[in-house]
Amino acid sequence: MILSMTGFGRELLEYNNKKICIDVKSLNSKQTDISTRIPIYYKEKDLEIRKLLSAKLIRGKIDFIISVEHTGTDISSSVNTFAVENYYQQIKSIAENKSIPISNDILSTILRLPEVLQSESKELDDEEWQAVLKTTDKAVKSCIDYRKEEGKEIEKDILLKIKSILKLLTEIQKYEKERIELLKKKLKDNLDIIISNSDSDNNRYEQEIIYYLEKLDINEEKSRLEKHCNYFIETLNREENQGKKLGFIAQEIGREINTLGSKANHAEMQKIVINMKDELEKIKEQLFNVL
Repeated sequence: MILSMTGFGRELLEYNNKKICIDVKSLNSKQTDISTRIPIYYKEKDLEIRKLLSAKLIRGKIDFIISVEHTGTDISSSVNTFAVENYYQQIKSIAENKSIPISNDILSTILRLPEVLQSESKELDDEEWQAVLKTTDKAVKSCIDYRKEEGKEIEKDILLKIKSILKLLTEIQKYEKERIELLKKKLKDNLDIIISNSDSDNNRYEQEIIYYLEKLDINEEKSRLEKHCNYFIETLNREENQGKKLGFIAQEIGREINTLGSKANHAEMQKIVINMKDELEKIKEQLFNVL
């Protein structure tokens, strides 16, 4: 079973006149990239949150957000009058220099500027934090469940494409006899031209034919390609969090397909190889989002 790196989880908590919303979102990334947006009140727990996210989500671009809405009247914040005055004087000075009239709603604008509203600092209550942590666990679990559902769809698609490559591999067989005959004729024609123009040893040229036929033999590539595809399916079904490993196996599959293409020397076989490459590219695109 595989997991997608795309996921989303949201959980709500109501605690002491606060409505706390926790969002966890993840996207594909080669490494673990965690971004947090949390109120100053919870900032001391930032490292703990990052450790939790890293341990449970493992890899991906992870965004974690805590937003708090006060539902009671005991909002512990105050207006920073010094900041308001400072902003006002700067705006007034700019307005006078540029002959721009100051609007009547200037105060409401200033109140939305940074550091104007200050929260009264107080220690985070451990009971509240445990409630937030428990809710965070639920949000992470929701994100993982989302990843599992996405992973099922990706797995179905990848399996179809790997099986398509194996089916295409069997189609090569029907062209192999014709391919060998064409190669023999091509080599014989070339050798006839050489023999007619010089004194030659027939045994030597027979050896040359055997050499080139062996060089262009594709049985080994076919066998390795089949084994790589079967190993890919085995890894897909048996192991979790193997996105990188599946990527490495896909690279090996690509090498064998490329070698088949370079040795084919047959139009219909070349078409099959192109279709194999097309399926493999689609697999690689999907693997970018696999954990």
